[in-house]
Amino acid sequence: MSTDASPHHRSADFRDSGLRFPDGFTFGSATASYQVEGAADEDGRAPSIWDTFSRTPGKVAGGDTGDVACDHYHRWEADLDLMAELGLDAYRFSIAWPRIIPTGRGAVNQAGLDFYSRLIDGLRQRGIRPVATLYHWDLPQVLEDAGGWPARATVDAFEEYAGVLGTALGDRVHTWTTLNEPWCTAYLGYGQGGHAPGRREPAAALAAAHHLNLAHGRALQALRATSTGSPEYSVTLNLHVARGDAEAVRRIDAVGNRAFTGPMLRGVYDDDLIADTASVTDWGFVHDGDLETIHQPIDVLGVNYYSTNTVRMWDGAGPRQANDGHKPAEGGTAWPGSDELVEFVEQAGPHTAMGWNIAPDGLLELLHSLRDAYPDQPLMITENGAAFDDVVAADGAVHDLERVDYLRRHLTAAHRAIEDGVDLRGYFVWSLLDNFEWGYGYAKRFGVVRVDFDDQRRIVKDSGHWFRSLATTGVIPE
Repeated sequence: MSTDASPHHRSADFRDSGLRFPDGFTFGSATASYQVEGAADEDGRAPSIWDTFSRTPGKVAGGDTGDVACDHYHRWEADLDLMAELGLDAYRFSIAWPRIIPTGRGAVNQAGLDFYSRLIDGLRQRGIRPVATLYHWDLPQVLEDAGGWPARATVDAFEEYAGVLGTALGDRVHTWTTLNEPWCTAYLGYGQGGHAPGRREPAAALAAAHHLNLAHGRALQALRATSTGSPEYSVTLNLHVARGDAEAVRRIDAVGNRAFTGPMLRGVYDDDLIADTASVTDWGFVHDGDLETIHQPIDVLGVNYYSTNTVRMWDGAGPRQANDGHKPAEGGTAWPGSDELVEFVEQAGPHTAMGWNIAPDGLLELLHSLRDAYPDQPLMITENGAAFDDVVAADGAVHDLERVDYLRRHLTAAHRAIEDGVDLRGYFVWSLLDNFEWGYGYAKRFGVVRVDFDDQRRIVKDSGHWFRSLATTGVIPE
């Protein structure tokens, strides 16, 4: 593939200029259903675990909920026009399970299916490829009440849900993505407790991780059996770039990365992962045949990247540092089996408004490592972006130069990866819109489009104008 720059032009700070992406490279943006849709109790939608969690006092900053969010459910046509204006090749969105099957299993809610059918048709009419994620964290509350992801029955329910979507929408979806960041679902939801449903049970977190892996495999089978178009198949993982002591890095890689890439891409749980977590669980939830089911071919692996971690083995003296980038939750851990052994060291800045370090070299390192481990697996950056404390100028503009710089540097890293032989197919900026940022509510803004949550006005930020230039020319703007 032809690219303008050669490796010897590379700047140490990842602020290269004039870089052209290969023809056919996908530029898109991404959102998630609970973060943008609102309409929480309309047209037959039932509560999800995030409705319950966000309405529980003390769980979300400011007592915010996704009840209205960006009101995308009602404003989707204008939002699609905005995507077309931004020159997007593709839009990555998620489908709300409680809109489709409000009772978790059984009766299908046609109004919910109709919404996504209209959305997909509207995208296609505008020349934007629909990339649909089945699960971006909004489990029907009724399924959590029955045990949630630590319960194997949830996998059966997810397989049925996948079949419903494949039948209804699989003639028009460009790419099916089974799960978004199962690490977050399993470990933040069931281990650390900072995400819905807010449980702090390390053994349940590992059971949830396995059942999410199994749900991925069974959903792929169901989608392939029901989709009448020719969609591509994918999953999105948030893989951790851990640096520091070799043993600490190995442990975090095992529970944070290989717990998912192992079964999905190789059909195994590595022996060191099993050993590291032996004090937590015997892995009895893994049944004969599960690993074969999980290990399905995928057309593209989605990679979400924001920052790095620095880790070391804790010496037991003094308080253990826990700077892993997630809201602290008393009594919970996102690292079962290693939580009392590894510490996450505070990292040098600069940082985003989330407190995450800005490290475009970490993205390049991650893409190289995936190429080396899985040389035949095409990759897609499915989320990358930054929250900053945006200021609206007197004329209504948002001059978010820090975000522009963040995007420029990370897209430079993506371009370098392609030069280095990584089969990278595209980049989706997180996020299209400022939205409900989970436990942080509306306090953190990731959008390249500003949303005024009082009147729902959309304002394209400087970063949005910058991304439009990139998407329409294929060249990183100055």
